[in-house]
Amino acid sequence: MSTAPVLTNPEALGTPLGPYSHVSRAGDTVYVAGQVGVAPDGELAGEDVMAQTRQAFANIRMALESEGMGLENIARLTTYLVDADDIAPFYEVRAQIFPELFPNGKYPPNTLLVIERLVKPEFRIEIDAIGYAG
Repeated sequence: MSTAPVLTNPEALGTPLGPYSHVSRAGDTVYVAGQVGVAPDGELAGEDVMAQTRQAFANIRMALESEGMGLENIARLTTYLVDADDIAPFYEVRAQIFPELFPNGKYPPNTLLVIERLVKPEFRIEIDAIGYAG
């Protein structure tokens, strides 16, 4: 007999932008829906990819913490950018924040895709995550 995943919308993340859940937990695995540069109050963190990247990682942290996990539990990230010119600034902000986010120096696997657009034209980046607590 299988158990359905537990779907949640942690208060810390604010309301999802559409009809979906921010977090899905299936046993020891947590799936975090793509997070954009929107703060819990619904405001865009900034127009540039660097500010939005920082906020997206803060959102991922909040999603994982709602399930008793931390960033060290990330098994995989997928990053979506809407402009190839944002790759260098994205790498720059990761180089700035990753030593603090991942103090052990072990960074999770990440697939980076450049796509045509995200759900709203002002979004420059979206990052989803899979966490594992086993």
